[in-house]
Amino acid sequence: MLRAPSTLLTAVPRALEEVRAAGPLVQCLTNTVTVNLVANTLLALGAAPAMADLPGEAGTLAGVADAVYVNLGTPGAEQRAGMLEAARACDTLGRPWVLDPVAVGPLALRTALAAQLLELRPTVVRGNASEIRALAGTDGGGRGVDATHGVEESLDAACAVAVRTGGVVTVSGPVDLVTDGTTVVRVANGHPLLTRMTGGGCALGGIVAAFVGVHDDALEATVAACGAYTVAAERAAQAATGPGSFAVRLLDELALLDAPTLAEAVRFA
Repeated sequence: MLRAPSTLLTAVPRALEEVRAAGPLVQCLTNTVTVNLVANTLLALGAAPAMADLPGEAGTLAGVADAVYVNLGTPGAEQRAGMLEAARACDTLGRPWVLDPVAVGPLALRTALAAQLLELRPTVVRGNASEIRALAGTDGGGRGVDATHGVEESLDAACAVAVRTGGVVTVSGPVDLVTDGTTVVRVANGHPLLTRMTGGGCALGGIVAAFVGVHDDALEATVAACGAYTVAAERAAQAATGPGSFAVRLLDELALLDAPTLAEAVRFA
């Protein structure tokens, strides 16, 4: 089932305006490779990142943050404990949180951790096609952090995970797929340069958390986050000469993006 494009075209720019107005506090328990990019993209969007992942602090901050982002990219022992603490706090208090199951499937430790976290009902799960398939138990995942499946190949798995959590799943790719297990939305913006810099998916996960922290419809919030991020990427690529200048311009375009521009540029497949 598809949600009416007219409804989404109203909701997407409204959600961006809500993020700008609220400046949500987003707690990020994310990987050491991309922590700087995640923080900077959130700042460019107008959110307030808090990179707090220590046990003893993680649950406390989760209780006051507008949303929490959990990314399994480099899950050391201390951070794993902090992730579970934060996710449990979100589950208990009803706080929105986003799970990014980086490289689940072929790597046993993080796959087991992802299974524990999934039981704590993330509001949104964001991953590539192979990660989502592995999370659903469809197969063994991709090649490290790289997907070996197409987005549409993960549709059934994405719906199954969404039904299991009662939340939303988004699958990143040339066309981003967003589903709550019943409604399916495809966001067709983006640019290949997103795959040429480290942390493109991690940054999107943080942005999804910012949107679900302020917008009360998780599906709409996730679609709006994907739309805002990929429209900014298209605009950044227009003047970029390669991955380095693209990464800088992506921050600028996220900061410059306004609701009318997003409403005009976002495309649904």
